[in-house]
Amino acid sequence: MVLKIALSISSLVLLAVIATPAMAVDEIRSIRLYTLDCGRVDFKNMGIFSDTGEYDGKPGALVVPCFVIRHPKGTLLWDTGLGDKFADKKEGTDLPGGFHMSVRVTLAEQLKAFGVSTTDVSAVAFSHFHFDHSGNANLFTGSTWIINKAELAWALGDPAPFGVDASTFSGYKTASTQMIDNDYDVFGDGSVMILKAPGHTPGHQVLEIKLKKTGVVILSGDLYHTRDNRKYRRVPAFNYERADTLASIDRVEKILANTKGRLVVQHDPVDFKALPAFPAYLD
Repeated sequence: MVLKIALSISSLVLLAVIATPAMAVDEIRSIRLYTLDCGRVDFKNMGIFSDTGEYDGKPGALVVPCFVIRHPKGTLLWDTGLGDKFADKKEGTDLPGGFHMSVRVTLAEQLKAFGVSTTDVSAVAFSHFHFDHSGNANLFTGSTWIINKAELAWALGDPAPFGVDASTFSGYKTASTQMIDNDYDVFGDGSVMILKAPGHTPGHQVLEIKLKKTGVVILSGDLYHTRDNRKYRRVPAFNYERADTLASIDRVEKILANTKGRLVVQHDPVDFKALPAFPAYLD
């Protein structure tokens, strides 16, 4: 959040929520980025991930991570995965259209592994509201939800847009919310920034984290699904707006060049494997 002299009372209340220490395990003096395994999706046909035909008829797999950012002022959860309900079937679940969903270990179990309950997470934010990013959202109704207004309006459309299950994020109705339109400074010091990057969906966003040792890291959301999509600027066939997608790509890549930052393609198995395995972290 942006700390200014003219902060409204409501913003001050939100600051109090975010600034409450969330992790009792140890004292956090610098920012840490944890990567959690929140599922996997296997596809019989990856064709939807490019509107120019490169993947047509080809099988593939994407990982579904969640990210915990621990900050001296609180804890942010970025994206909430497929949903712990998929862990009930160890063999996974087949969905229409050739999708196979699986969750090896629940998000709740992973948080518990380092002494954290769902109520200890001070804020939750979403790259967008496709169900593989909102699956566990309702576990965190005690947290402040940072929500892009355009994204919520689109996701609540009738009929529901492709890939959206509004029941997975219905908790926004009772949770404390911070509604945003543009870029957003989560902790008020520029270290954790939600950056507007529409195109995949109307309110799609990426997350920029400035780490002391690692430097700038940007979590892609679904700006890209694979490393090749980044390399060749491929646009998924189901994106909301192609031109906005390419404009967002231009913006994010320019930020990365200017900051000498590292981009994590969230769904790419190689990028996922390159991150420290939980409970290790980047700092």
